[in-house]
Amino acid sequence: MAHKDVYGLIRVGVAVPKLKVGNPSFNVKEIETIAKTASLKHQIKVLVFPELSISAYTCSDLFHQRLLLEACEDTLKILLDHTKTLDMVIAVGMPIRADSQLFNCGVVLHKGKILGVVPKTFVPNYNEFYEKRWFASSKDRISNSIDLCGQRTAFGENLLFQDTLSDLCIAAEICEDLWTPIPPSSRHAMQGANLIINLSASNEIVGKYEYRRELVKQQSARCIASYLYASAGQNESTTDVVFSGHGIIAENGTIVEEERFVDEGSLLFYDIDIEKLMNDRYKNNSFMGKIQEGISYEKILFSFTEVNVDKIKRAVDPYPFVPAAKEKRTERCKEIFTIQSIGLAERLSKTGIKKAVIGISGGLDSTLALLVCIEAFDRLKIMRKNIIGITMPGFGTTGRTYHNALLLMKALGITVKEISIKEACIQHFKDIGHDIEIHDVTYENVQARERTQILMDMANKENGLVVGTGDLSELALGWCTYNGDHMSMYGVNVSIPKTLVRYLVQWYADMEENTSIAATLRDISDTPVSPELLPPDQEGKIEQKTEEIIGCYDLHDFFLFNMLRHGFSPSKIFFLAVIAFKGKWKEEEILHWLKVFYKRFFTQQFKRSCLPDGPKVGSICLSPRGDWRMPSDASYEIWLNDLNSISG
Repeated sequence: MAHKDVYGLIRVGVAVPKLKVGNPSFNVKEIETIAKTASLKHQIKVLVFPELSISAYTCSDLFHQRLLLEACEDTLKILLDHTKTLDMVIAVGMPIRADSQLFNCGVVLHKGKILGVVPKTFVPNYNEFYEKRWFASSKDRISNSIDLCGQRTAFGENLLFQDTLSDLCIAAEICEDLWTPIPPSSRHAMQGANLIINLSASNEIVGKYEYRRELVKQQSARCIASYLYASAGQNESTTDVVFSGHGIIAENGTIVEEERFVDEGSLLFYDIDIEKLMNDRYKNNSFMGKIQEGISYEKILFSFTEVNVDKIKRAVDPYPFVPAAKEKRTERCKEIFTIQSIGLAERLSKTGIKKAVIGISGGLDSTLALLVCIEAFDRLKIMRKNIIGITMPGFGTTGRTYHNALLLMKALGITVKEISIKEACIQHFKDIGHDIEIHDVTYENVQARERTQILMDMANKENGLVVGTGDLSELALGWCTYNGDHMSMYGVNVSIPKTLVRYLVQWYADMEENTSIAATLRDISDTPVSPELLPPDQEGKIEQKTEEIIGCYDLHDFFLFNMLRHGFSPSKIFFLAVIAFKGKWKEEEILHWLKVFYKRFFTQQFKRSCLPDGPKVGSICLSPRGDWRMPSDASYEIWLNDLNSISG
C-alpha cells in the first residue's frame, strides 16, 4: 500500500535505554520496550540506539569472551522476532565477528529483517579510549556481506537505506567517525543520504558537551541533512568515566531536540522535513561538488507501509523573518541595520553624493528607511541636515501620520520639508480627464506618482539620492504603484518584509534614549498599515487599511518565506499555516488569503523585474539581479489548482 508521507515529514527518534553491562538479555528487553512504545504510541519511523547498546559499550576485555558475543547475536534474533510487526527502522549497536576480526557495528533493522550492518571506521585508541584492543576498523574488512541471525546481509561502511516510496535515505556512522576531519557522513550525504544516524558512546568531561553538540549541529548543516545522535547512558560502567545519555536531533544546522543525564532512559522524537532538506540541496548547486572516486556504495531498499501521524511534532514558526531568540534581539537587529546602512553608505560614497532625499509618511516603511539613513550618515560623518525628509500630505493623509512624520524628522535633526500634493493632483486629474470623485486606482496612483516626481525632482535640485522606502512584502504582493513608490535610486528596505520592519522599529524604540523619539516610534508601530490614498473617515482616522484589502502581513510573510525559501507547494504551506496560526486564523481564512497571495505574486512580477538597487539582508530577496528570476507572464494555474484541491 502506498504510504502518505505528510508533505515529506518523517518522525524520527533517539533512544537511550537502561542497561546492564555485559547482559544482552536485559538490554534487548529494554530496547524492545522502548521500540514498541516509539512505534505504537508515538508513530516513530526511524529510531536510533547508542553504540554497542546490546552488550553495553564499557565491557572492555569481556568483548573477547565468546559467550558474550554469542549472547549478543542470540538476543538480536529475539529483538528481530519481537519487532517484526513494527513498521519502523531500528538501529542498534553490537560487536560482530567477521573476517576473523571483531567489529563495533550498527545493525539496521526493519520489520524483522536486517537491512545492513555498518562497522565503525575510525576506532579511537587515545586518552581514555582503547577500542583497538578489541575492534578492527571497517577499512580492515574483507567481506561485503555476512551471515547474522540466519540472514545474509550487507556489511560495510558505505550503505544507504532508501525508502522506496519517499525521498528518505538513511546512512550511519559510529561515534568517533563524526570527530574526524572528513566524517563518513560527508560522503554519505553526497551519495544521497539525507538522514544521518550516529550510534555513539561519548563520555562526559568538562567542556566536551558543547563541543560535541556543535559537531552534530555543524555536520547536519554541512550535509544539508537531519542528524540523529544517540550516546551511551549513565548505566554504563563508571569505573573510569561517566556517560550522560546525550541524545540530539538536528536538522540542517539547528538542534531541534536534545537531552542528557536522564536517570531512567530517554526517548526523543521529532518530525523532520525531508522535502525541505532536498529542496535546499537542489537549490545549492555547490552541494555535490566532486564526489570522491573509487568509493562504491550499496543502496538497500525498504518500504514503510504508511508514514502518518495524529499530530505533528515540529515547531512551525508563524514569524519566520523575525529573530526568534530574544537574547539575540539586539545583536540581530544591529546586524540588519548595519547591512542596510553600509549598503546606502557605500552607494553615497562611491557616487560622491552627500545628500539623501526621502519621503516621510509617518508609516512603518519610511520610518525604518529614515533610521537607516541616519545610521549611514552618522557612519560617513555627514551632518544629518543633509538628509532631506519630505512629508507630502494628500487626500488621505491623517493628522496622526502627519504629526508623527514631522515629530520624527525634527527630533532626528534632519532637514524637514512639507510639500502638499493636492493641487498638483487636482490639476493632473483635469489634464487626463479624471473625475476627482471617482476613487479608483487612477485616483490612488496619481498621488503615488506625484510624490515620486517630487522626490526625484528634489534630488536633482539638491544633487541628492532618492532613498526608497518600499519593503519586501509589498513587492511580493505588488502593493506599490508602478513608477511611483515602486521606484527610487536606492531601496534600503528592498529585502525587509513587513513583519520585520515592525519588529525593527519597535526594537529601535526600546533602545532609544530620547523619550520623545521612542514614543513617536511606538505610535508609528501601532498605526494601521495604509498608503493613505483614500480620504479618511468622518472622524479623521485612516479609512484605507491595507491588511483589510489584501490580507494580514503576518500570513503573507509566512506564505512568502515558505514558498521562496523552501519551495513548498501551496497545499503544504496551507498545512503548515494552519498549525502556525492555530487559534488566530480559521482554515477557510488562511486558504482565502493564500489564494490571494499566489494570484498577486504571479501577476505582479513585472514590478519586480525592474527594481532599483538595494541590499539583500536575509535569506530571501526578490531582486531580478539577485535571488529571483521569473517570467512576468508565468501562469499560476497549477498553484491555484493545488489549493482548489483542498477546498474540494
